[in-house]
Amino acid sequence: MSAVFGEHIKISIFGESHGPAIGVTAEGFDAGFKINVEALQEFLSLRAPGGRMSTKRKEPDIVKFLSGVKDDVICGSTLTAIIENTDTRSGDYSNLYDIPRPGHADYTAQIKYKGSQDVRGGGHFSGRLTAPLCIAGGIAKQILAKKGIEIYARIKSIGTLTDEAPTAYPKLSEMKKIDLRFPVYNQDKAEAFENIVEEARMNGDSLGGVIECAVFGVPAGFGGPLFEGIEGRISQAVFGIPAVKGIEFGSGFDGSKMYGSENNDGFYFDDEGNVKTYTNNHGGILGGVSSGMPIYFSVAFKPTPSIAKKQKSISLKNKENTDLEIKGRHDPCVVLRAVPCVISAAALTIYDLLKE
Repeated sequence: MSAVFGEHIKISIFGESHGPAIGVTAEGFDAGFKINVEALQEFLSLRAPGGRMSTKRKEPDIVKFLSGVKDDVICGSTLTAIIENTDTRSGDYSNLYDIPRPGHADYTAQIKYKGSQDVRGGGHFSGRLTAPLCIAGGIAKQILAKKGIEIYARIKSIGTLTDEAPTAYPKLSEMKKIDLRFPVYNQDKAEAFENIVEEARMNGDSLGGVIECAVFGVPAGFGGPLFEGIEGRISQAVFGIPAVKGIEFGSGFDGSKMYGSENNDGFYFDDEGNVKTYTNNHGGILGGVSSGMPIYFSVAFKPTPSIAKKQKSISLKNKENTDLEIKGRHDPCVVLRAVPCVISAAALTIYDLLKE
């Protein structure tokens, strides 16, 4: 089971949803950098459970550094951090070795690991494993900010409801205004999003959605062609987040409906002699290489597979069809809690690129 990411920095995520703890080890982070632990804890709280749109599982998600950090300063040795699991109800998952949840990894994990996998809370397939991702990503985000690189994300849509953007392409001035506690451009949409998620929950169902992420301040010239491309490297990190089913950069799929004359971004020199483009359909990446324009992409999340409605499944033990009614506490929509996860995936990828 591989949970390692990065070429010039290396992060490895470990633990299971209902184990004693989950955590991350990281190598290659800048020695001497002082972590703002309070800001890191605030960032982790954006992913932590709580509120109408998330599971009723209560976890404070307090980060504990075991190595590589002294007096909040990165030492240069392997950084290891953990978050203890405290509010677990493992009995809710006892039947999933036999009856897999539709839309979940229960069945494929059973085939691959032949019953040795931990099904409690989804085990290593759980969205809970994004907490240590956010530890490493939150630190990388702080390091990048010192280098003039800022990363923001927002909820673009949930179900069929969309938060309309004020500009055609993400702009730093607009994204700075977003409140990450409920990251939307139009705050009136926050209540609307909460209401449709609550409606789905009351119906025993769930919803998916789309998150848009933008990276500002990456200089031109990073990345490379083919398998060195920034798109592929960001995608690898993003697809490590459970429930991600799609990603698009710049104009994405909408660009496939345009003429070349519409989708191409004309170049110009600004007043300071820097090369810019009039539009940003390319999403800040050309040929896998950063152009100097903001890098932006959108990520599609599927509806949470663990729902209260009765579903069709199978009994692996008896080799017969059966129904499944899922117990336990589950998110009716993962999108709100996934925003810091997408930011973390972007931060780690860009930080890895800059280490080249």
